[in-house]
Amino acid sequence: MTRKRRLHPTTAKTARDERPAAGGGDGWPDLDQIVVDDQRSSSSPQNARKNLRYLDVSDNNLSGEIPSSLGSCVTLEHLHMEDNFFDGTIPTSFSSLRGLTDLDLSNNNLSGQIPDYLPPHALTNLNLSFNHFDGEVPRDGVFRNASATSIAGNDNLCGVVQELKLPPCTRGAKKGRKMSRGLKLMILLLCGLVGLVLIASLLIINPLRKMKNVTSTEYSSTKKGLLLKVSYESLLKATGGFSSANLIGSGSFGSVYKGILDSNQKLVAVKVLYLHQPGPLKSFIAECEALRNIRNRNLVKILTACSSVDFQGNDFKALVYEFVHNGSLENWLHLDPYADDLNGGPRILSLLQRLNIAIDVASALDYLHRHCQNPIFHCDLKPSNILLDNDMTAHVGDFSLTRFIPDATNGSHPNQSSSIGLKGTVGYAAPEYGMGSQVSTYGDVYSYGILLLEMFTAKRPADEMFKDGLDLHSFVQMALPERTSEVLDPLFVDGGRDKED
Repeated sequence: MTRKRRLHPTTAKTARDERPAAGGGDGWPDLDQIVVDDQRSSSSPQNARKNLRYLDVSDNNLSGEIPSSLGSCVTLEHLHMEDNFFDGTIPTSFSSLRGLTDLDLSNNNLSGQIPDYLPPHALTNLNLSFNHFDGEVPRDGVFRNASATSIAGNDNLCGVVQELKLPPCTRGAKKGRKMSRGLKLMILLLCGLVGLVLIASLLIINPLRKMKNVTSTEYSSTKKGLLLKVSYESLLKATGGFSSANLIGSGSFGSVYKGILDSNQKLVAVKVLYLHQPGPLKSFIAECEALRNIRNRNLVKILTACSSVDFQGNDFKALVYEFVHNGSLENWLHLDPYADDLNGGPRILSLLQRLNIAIDVASALDYLHRHCQNPIFHCDLKPSNILLDNDMTAHVGDFSLTRFIPDATNGSHPNQSSSIGLKGTVGYAAPEYGMGSQVSTYGDVYSYGILLLEMFTAKRPADEMFKDGLDLHSFVQMALPERTSEVLDPLFVDGGRDKED
C-alpha cells in the first residue's frame, strides 16, 4: 500500500520546538496542535491538554493499546495515529470526541469490531484500513459515504451498506455487536451459577451416599419414566427370601431368581449381583447402560434396577427382567431331552425351531451393531445367554460384559479399551481376544458361528472330546460334506423330524 503523506500546517507547533509551560503539570504545554514525528518510542503521549485540536503521532513505531486518556481531549478534531504498531480495540473513551472530524488509524494491529460509539455524524474522513477488525460495520454517518471511509485490508468485515461492497453478515455476526458488552457479564453469571450448582450437589449427594438410603435407584425401559418401583424388601419378598427353590441359574457375577412382585403380580426374573469383587459392579453399570435405551423384540427386556442396601447394611444391587418362560437355549440343547417342557412335551428342538432361533439371534446382533445410537458389542454370546419364550422366540440377554463404541459403525475402534481379562467365555470368545485385541463386531460374529455349530451338533466347544488340536469348528469341517449326518445332533435327526411332522 502507498503510504499517504501527512500535511503539517505551517502554523503548527511541534513538541520538539516547545518547552513545557510553567504549571502545565503533565509535561505538555497549552497547545492546540501536536505533531510527533520520526520518534522511536514504544508508547504514545499519555496526557494532552483539553484544548488540543490536532494530534499527529503517525509513523513512530508506537506500540501497545491506544491510550484511553485521549478521550479527555474533547476539542480534538484531527487525530492521526497511522503506521504504528497499536493493538487492542478502539477505546470506549473515543465516544467523548464529539467534535472529531478526521480519524486515521490505518496500518496498525487493531482488532475487534468497529465501534458504533465513534461520532459517525461529525466524522468526514475515516481511515481504518489494514488492521484486523471484524464483524458488522456500523450503518450510519460517515460509513454511508464510501469516498470518506476506508476499511480495506480488514478481511473479516461484513455489513449492509452497499457503497462499501461488503459481504452480508451471518446471523451470528449481526448479533455480535449487540451481545459483545453483555456477553462477558452473561458468561460470568453462568459460571457463577454452575459453581453454585456443583457446590450444592456436593453438599446434597455426599451425605446421601454416606447414609446409604434404602430407597432404590431405578432404570426404566420406558421413555416416560420409571415402570416399576422396587426396593430390597420388595425383591426379598418376591423371591421368597431369595430361596433356592426359586433359583433359576447362577454365574460368575450373580444369581438369577424367579419371583412375583406384589405390586402387579408380575412374574419376573431377578438377577442379584455378587458385590464382594469389582467385576459384578462394573457389569451392573454396563448392563443398565446397555439396556436403558434399546428396544428390540429379540433382546431380554429389563424392567428396572435396584441399587440399595440389605437389612445388614451391605450394598445390594439387582436387575429385574421380564420372565422368559421356556428357559435358556443351553437347557434345551444339553439337559435331559425327555424332561417335559412347560407345554407337556419333550425338550427337543426341531429343524424349523433351530433355524428360527438362529435368525432371532442374528437379528439381535444386527440391531446392537448397526441400529443403536452407539454400536454395542455383546462380548458373551452363548446358549445360556439366549432365552426362549412361550412361542420359542429367542431373546439375547446378559449384557454384563457389554462394551460401547461411540460414533463407530463397524469393526474395531482404535480408542476402545480392552476389558478386564478375557472378553467372554472360553470356547465362544474370539481367539484374538485372548491375545489382548480390541473388542469388535467380528468377535460377536465369531461367537455366533460357534453358537450355530453347537445348535446343530449339540456339542459344547469345551467338550472333553475336543483336545490335541481338535475343536468344534474343525470337527464339523472334517465331516463336510459327505458325513454331515455324523456330526448332527442325534435328537435333531431322529426326534426333531418326528416332532415337526
